[in-house]
Amino acid sequence: MSPRIAKHMTWHQSHNAVDGVMVHPSDDEAWKHFNSVHPHFSVESRNVRLGLCTDGFNPFGSFTALYSCWPVILMVYNLPPGMCMRPEFMFLSMVIPGPSSLRGI
Repeated sequence: MSPRIAKHMTWHQSHNAVDGVMVHPSDDEAWKHFNSVHPHFSVESRNVRLGLCTDGFNPFGSFTALYSCWPVILMVYNLPPGMCMRPEFMFLSMVIPGPSSLRGI
């Protein structure tokens, strides 16, 4: 939607990767494998690639509390590393409440 952002959406295909150094998920073998399995998707570099992230926390700040919360966040991986970690490109898709902390599992 924004020309300022749109030019960065193909960064993952045009950056120069250094062998053995991973600075972005597009440098990984899994990304390359996905490209080979789904050539119809990977041929268009503007197709949006999303990452699903989660991390649990205790919303009350007490380690003795038995309640936990797990936000699930979608991240846009087309963008350069400095942009894909910005809050405006992270989308909270759901929150998974838990009756107890995961400490005991």
